[in-house]
Amino acid sequence: MPKTEVSLSDNTDAEIDRLVNQGDFLNRDEAVEELLTRGLSAYGPADEDDEPRNQLDEGLFNRSVADQQDPAAYDEQDDGFGY
Repeated sequence: MPKTEVSLSDNTDAEIDRLVNQGDFLNRDEAVEELLTRGLSAYGPADEDDEPRNQLDEGLFNRSVADQQDPAAYDEQDDGFGY
């Protein structure tokens, strides 16, 4: 397993100690590895097009709106429902 050295702020270091002391993790190594893994998984796998993962898809919220029909614009064509 590769080893990595990092410098942490005093607050981050104290937070890791707190999590270990309250029993969330067995030891500091497990805590650091798990927290890094969770943080990295939030970004998901790297895309081939190298676009940042934290930008929302521009059409994400517009798709359902584009599929909706304005009832006022309904033109009473035969829709097969028979009313």
